[in-house]
Amino acid sequence: MFQAADAMRSVAEMADTLVDDYDVVELLTGVADRCVNVLGVSAAGVMLTSPGGSLGLVASSSETMRLLELFELQAQEGPCLDAFRTGERVEHEDLQAESGRWPLFSAAALSEGFQSVSALPLRFRDVTLGALNLFSVTQAPMAEADVMVARAFADLATLSIVQHRASAEGQRVNEQLSAALTSRLIIEQAKGVLAERAAIDLAEAFSRLRAYARDGNLRLTDVAQATVAGTLDLDPLTWARVVRW
Repeated sequence: MFQAADAMRSVAEMADTLVDDYDVVELLTGVADRCVNVLGVSAAGVMLTSPGGSLGLVASSSETMRLLELFELQAQEGPCLDAFRTGERVEHEDLQAESGRWPLFSAAALSEGFQSVSALPLRFRDVTLGALNLFSVTQAPMAEADVMVARAFADLATLSIVQHRASAEGQRVNEQLSAALTSRLIIEQAKGVLAERAAIDLAEAFSRLRAYARDGNLRLTDVAQATVAGTLDLDPLTWARVVRW
């Protein structure tokens, strides 16, 4: 169960980031990280819908989580998809249950050590923009107080997507969602470039890119674009020791 002071601090920090020039992918990655650090879940991830209506992965708390959520999208079954399709919370699901809702997804999650999962939709009024996945290596359900904090994280994540929308609300939201999904693709490319250059794994490459962006007060997407374009000096990142948030 979360510590109340930590939860309040995390919600306040997230609210403070909702400024004019925030990076949506970085903010949503922070949401996933905070779910792990504050709520005690083992992994978390965020998916968003594209203008065409399909889900795409935008943020995850670990490389294992990223690959599992990509599998969920490929298999077209799992908690995030159900939360998005119904617009309702997917409550605690024991992945070991014989009559599981998602046989392919459950088998993949169990193989990575996860035992249970839940998911929350990212809803703005009557529109569902995506979903937040929460995984645990235990079968114990989340306490209701933890669920409330997770709901607050999900709501703030939703606000981050639609903030400052223009009067043409639908077009503005679609633009932001599309930009977030495109940014994630660029970041994945940058991870690969740095991982190959520094001979490190993808998780470490992502940590170094995030640290570089934060230390330089830069947007993560801009750092990733420069990495892919070859205009960023990668030497400091090939030996950097990163403090993980």
